[in-house]
Amino acid sequence: MKTSDFDYHLPEELIANYPLDRRSSSRLLIYSDKVEHKYFLNIVDYFSSGDLLIVNNTSVIPARIFGTKESGGAVEIMLERIMEDNKALVQIRSSRSIKIGTLINLDSYQVKCIDRQNNFYILQFDLPPLEVFNEIGHVPLPPYIKRGYQDLDKERYATVYEDKKLQESVAAPTAGLHFDHELIEKIKKRGVRIASVNLSVGAGTFQPVKTENIEEHDIHKEYFEVSDEVIHLVNETKQLGKKVFAVGTTALRALETAYMNNSKIGYCGYTKLFIYPGYKFKVVDRLITNFHLPRSSLLMLVSAFIGYDNMKQLYKIAIDEKYRFLSYGDAMLLKKNEI
Repeated sequence: MKTSDFDYHLPEELIANYPLDRRSSSRLLIYSDKVEHKYFLNIVDYFSSGDLLIVNNTSVIPARIFGTKESGGAVEIMLERIMEDNKALVQIRSSRSIKIGTLINLDSYQVKCIDRQNNFYILQFDLPPLEVFNEIGHVPLPPYIKRGYQDLDKERYATVYEDKKLQESVAAPTAGLHFDHELIEKIKKRGVRIASVNLSVGAGTFQPVKTENIEEHDIHKEYFEVSDEVIHLVNETKQLGKKVFAVGTTALRALETAYMNNSKIGYCGYTKLFIYPGYKFKVVDRLITNFHLPRSSLLMLVSAFIGYDNMKQLYKIAIDEKYRFLSYGDAMLLKKNEI
């Protein structure tokens, strides 16, 4: 398939620039045996006792830093991931391309650009980069949110179940933003077990697929961990004939990658799993996800999960019904296409 097959017109007015006052009051488009229009708090009705809900409990780093080159030119640095030996892989925005060897001033810190990897740069720090980002960084709102960071984003651009010790992501796992504590308790009372995986979301998640042949796309690499306990719960759920729900494409990719390597013990490492039509899902039966950008790898994943024609139909319905799109937008609950 071609990347152009996954293009669609997204009206700018449908991009959500702010979250709703209440997390679970967002709308929910249901795709199962039929299409339904609900609110996210109604998602409780689509679980059965014994089902398993998997969330990504990662926490967001204040990953955007503003600085200057030695020449005085302004730069904006967006962290992709922390590397070994006090290095960091970053995106850099500046009026001119950054050259290898350039020194960059970040408030009271100075870093050096030592290499380049495609659209990313490698910066050398004198101390652990996470310390620097935590001290002078800003919460990185997605590039399609056309406003500056505000105080409300500190709370709302994060899930209520995040593990703050797992401060590794530069973007929130946004499908989880719809859950509040009250809704989680209602789901548990339904007899649903809830477990966590961890996937460190990188800024590459916002990168469009630029190759016309989707199979030539080099997807971004992200670190993840799936524990032995989660593997056991998944296997037990499957044996009982119950459903595995994944909250977001990040939780889904972590689970599916773990089952590519071993389905009896946990797994940790990096994933470059690129899911597009033709992929055979091994774990996830239901996917909770937001509406994604045109020409994105996430849209291709959704298409693989429910079928290309179904994806096109649902996105047309969502636009016609004026659902709110992207990180602070509405959600879908999707049933895996069994064909």
